[in-house]
Amino acid sequence: MAVVKGSYQYNLRVVPDEPGHRYLGKFAVAAVIIALIAGAYLYGRYEQRDQRQEALVELDLVRSQLREKAVEAEELRQQVANLALGAQVDQKANEDVRGEVIRLKAQIAELEENVSFYRGLMSPTENKRGLTIGSLDVIATGTPRHYQYKLVVQQLASNHGHLRGHMQFTVVGRDADGSARSYALKDLSSGVGSDQIRLGFRYFQNVSGEMVLPEGFTPERIELVAKSSGKDAVKVEKKFGWPVQQG
Repeated sequence: MAVVKGSYQYNLRVVPDEPGHRYLGKFAVAAVIIALIAGAYLYGRYEQRDQRQEALVELDLVRSQLREKAVEAEELRQQVANLALGAQVDQKANEDVRGEVIRLKAQIAELEENVSFYRGLMSPTENKRGLTIGSLDVIATGTPRHYQYKLVVQQLASNHGHLRGHMQFTVVGRDADGSARSYALKDLSSGVGSDQIRLGFRYFQNVSGEMVLPEGFTPERIELVAKSSGKDAVKVEKKFGWPVQQG
């Protein structure tokens, strides 16, 4: 071979061509790459499994806490329901007690009034003897202009004989135009047939029924005049303001 003067001369060596070694090197490199890939995959699966395991543990913990909170919420709901029911029961009990107290007070007042009434009948004072006009009740029925009335006429005496006489019952008020107007009870009550209501009793007599006021008439008071007949006849007059009670 010709040599060029002044150039660097490399040493050359002839080696045998071994394809098996070349393929073996390539296989080793490929194996290393595959091992790295497999290791990375397995490591990822391992990490994923650990993370999933941790997530499952946290999920179980959250579920357990949720169950506990649900139990607490149910207990609180039951307590609230019990308190509400207790409040309703207490309120109902208080209302029942108040109603019972009012009813008993009304009964006591009625009994005391009856005792006073009968005591007056049997043992009148010296300045209260003979024919007397007692209590008058006028009660609204719920129907406009319809009223129930109850009047007690009594005889105060130590020795009660049979008393006879009559009574006038007049409702006084004003018409729609403001003019004064009066009506006898017979004009307002179908149960009364005369201006003179007959009296006949030994101790007392109730005069009761229902009256209907005319349209446009505004009642102001009730005027009563009672007269006994016989030897010791007396005349008694009494006026009541319009004493309406709600039925």
